[in-house]
Amino acid sequence: MSVTKAFLLGAGLGTRLQPLTNALPKPLIPVFHRPLIHYALDHCLAAGIREFAINTHYLPDKWRDFFPESTYRGASLTFVHEAELLETGGGIKNIEAWIAGEPLLVYNGDILAGIQLDKLIGTHLASGRLATLAVRSHGPACHLALDGTVVTDIHHMLGVAEGTHQFAGIYCIDPGLLARLPANEKVSIIPTFLDLARERALGASLHDEGPWLDLGTREAYLDAHREAALGPPIHFEARLDSTAAVEASVVGPGASIGPDAAVLNSILWPNTEVAAGAQLTNCIVYSSTPVTGIHHNADL
Repeated sequence: MSVTKAFLLGAGLGTRLQPLTNALPKPLIPVFHRPLIHYALDHCLAAGIREFAINTHYLPDKWRDFFPESTYRGASLTFVHEAELLETGGGIKNIEAWIAGEPLLVYNGDILAGIQLDKLIGTHLASGRLATLAVRSHGPACHLALDGTVVTDIHHMLGVAEGTHQFAGIYCIDPGLLARLPANEKVSIIPTFLDLARERALGASLHDEGPWLDLGTREAYLDAHREAALGPPIHFEARLDSTAAVEASVVGPGASIGPDAAVLNSILWPNTEVAAGAQLTNCIVYSSTPVTGIHHNADL
């Protein structure tokens, strides 16, 4: 048996990334000139995934703009719109017919990860468990307690142990898990995971290999462009005046930087403009309105 289907979580509001997510759903924001979700799709394709479901809620038409044929590199994309957010558990239950009794990979839409998905999938299939979480032994939010390859507590909610591991935002589930999720309800997957943890039936697969970045905040978004080398920082279709000073910045296709402008540790989205003489430090330019003046730590 193998895992050939993945559910990418794309329906979140991205409130921590506002105002950037006023323009696009979080998984579609550009990272080194490509939508963030492209990296998850490529990661899954390399592990043998061939069919994708993506839930949408906020700005759903933007997904159609980016994927007008509902395909990506030959793989089919099924967009499932949630008029009301169903959360993680409700979202999975909502695609039960699409899952069609097969094991499923679930992948958060706001992360950049380089973990070995084939290892996670293999560990899950060999375990016979209903769910297996990818975990890391370090990270900013170590909320999972482990006993070997079993998750025994989450956020200390069971009172078993304090957390020692970070959830990597990717997991595998067996179709049998769907019987534990209520139909047509807005519900998190966490209560179901806690039930499994009580039964010592929630698996863990350790993945300290490769990069792992959560792009849920503005600071993390900027850091990702500083830490990850995922492409040329200045797109070949960007236009920079010969007198402009650009340092440690990412400049997207169609973006322009005018004479005597200075851009430091900043990100320019596609087709944005920095006017002559403007000075930007730690800024993210996402609007089509030309940026003038001096700005620090601003979203423009």
